[in-house]
Amino acid sequence: MRVKEFQETIRRLYLDRDRKRGLEKTFMWLVEEVGELAEAIRKMDVEGAKDEIADVVAWTVSVANLIGVDVEKAIKEKYGSGVCPYCHSSPCRCKKK
Repeated sequence: MRVKEFQETIRRLYLDRDRKRGLEKTFMWLVEEVGELAEAIRKMDVEGAKDEIADVVAWTVSVANLIGVDVEKAIKEKYGSGVCPYCHSSPCRCKKK
């Protein structure tokens, strides 16, 4: 499934519920899922991490839908050149982080 198709699927499935919940609470669900991913990683639970990664992506897309961001377009704009958007190298040669 392409990013655009995934975003449309999440929009169709959850947009009404996300709107009722509101941006702040939807974002808090995303943060909770990131915490669950951190826990799975800490435990070296690869299957759990796989599930939580899917949830983190889905909740990120829910937030994007609420604020009107086309996720595929945003990814292409930032990473579409195939080089690091900061140091413009591939692989990245940034000294930060």
